[in-house]
Amino acid sequence: MGEFVIKMPDVGEGVAEAELVEWHVKTGDPVQEDMVIAAVMTDKATVEIPSPVTGTVIWLGAEVGDKIAVKAPLVRIETSGDVAHDRVEAPAAPAASTAPDSEPRTVQPAETQSPKPAPAPRREAPAPAEKPLASPSVRLFARETGVDLRQLKGSGPAGRILREDVDQFLARGELPSVQPAMAKKTSTEEVKLTGLRRRIAEKMSLSTSRIPHITYVEEVDMTALEELRATMNRDRKPEQAKLTVLPFLMRAIVRAVADQPNINATFDDDKGILTRHGAVHIGIAAQTPAGLVVPVVKNAEARGIWDCAAEMGRLAEAARAGTATRDELGGSTITISSLGSLGGIVSTPVINHPEVAIVGVNKIAVRPAWDGTQFVPRKMMNLSSSFDHRIVDGWDAATFIQRVRVLLETPALIFIEG
Repeated sequence: MGEFVIKMPDVGEGVAEAELVEWHVKTGDPVQEDMVIAAVMTDKATVEIPSPVTGTVIWLGAEVGDKIAVKAPLVRIETSGDVAHDRVEAPAAPAASTAPDSEPRTVQPAETQSPKPAPAPRREAPAPAEKPLASPSVRLFARETGVDLRQLKGSGPAGRILREDVDQFLARGELPSVQPAMAKKTSTEEVKLTGLRRRIAEKMSLSTSRIPHITYVEEVDMTALEELRATMNRDRKPEQAKLTVLPFLMRAIVRAVADQPNINATFDDDKGILTRHGAVHIGIAAQTPAGLVVPVVKNAEARGIWDCAAEMGRLAEAARAGTATRDELGGSTITISSLGSLGGIVSTPVINHPEVAIVGVNKIAVRPAWDGTQFVPRKMMNLSSSFDHRIVDGWDAATFIQRVRVLLETPALIFIEG
């Protein structure tokens, strides 16, 4: 018998460690070569770690939520080979997602740890014992189709649930058991925040604790723009993306920040340096099954309405599918936050640190408006926008939003250069 020690691979240039977000195996499980055994997350991407050997798991080197240094022991696998104590770095295949930085417990490389522990007693990972084995893509598909993976029996190695298992479950038309609607519930559940969810929590804490927010709300008459948008969508070419309000808002922001460069900026509050950006890289906050991510439309100042719409659609799809790259999920200079039809009347968006402004989009609703002689129905929408009050005064915030309002209410101005 032999033993392979699989080490944490180098998952990206400049990345010294990654957070363990999921085990696909537990101690005692058989594994096959190329079978995914774990998933780790860097600051921008989730990476699946496959096993390069066939054997049995005898030791797990970390718990979900730990940060693991590159080259640190990750898994020990007992094999049927004759060579003992081989150590290999597993190859890594990037799968997806994003979020802000966090500082969980770090597992250091073997060189800085005590000598190799004996395989017995074997360490059991607490979470995998109860969690069904499935890849992130299968988990995403199950969430989207409303399937509880705990109801399925996997046909893959070590009972791993495959996409085909979910498809067959759906084809049989099986439904989860339903509890009586009026049944008394006494259970509680503690959920450890890991991966993207924890990084979002820490990013929001950083932003609200370090940035003094000022929020400015203004209503915008969207009637003319909605008529123009409907006409452009009706006449669009088959290869062109359908226009939403956001591409028009993106172009309005480009025009407005040209007069107020302090708003298209990032602030290093540790060094006290404000960086004004000539390029307008607009982050679009997007909800995914894993949590909130912010894909970035780069150089919106050089894109027309249709180009903005196409790039925004491409990035949103990549974010939902978990295939967005690190570059596509970073580098924004100002952010738009929109909940679409769920946008409500007013919101208080949190600034995407280290930016100094975020423009929040609320829902469009028909409301009566006075035209000087009578009340007429108009399509109205509120903009709820937050600014870093250390950099942006209330007057400047109002001036910026009023400029955006004028551009949206008179959409022809968006297309006039200069």
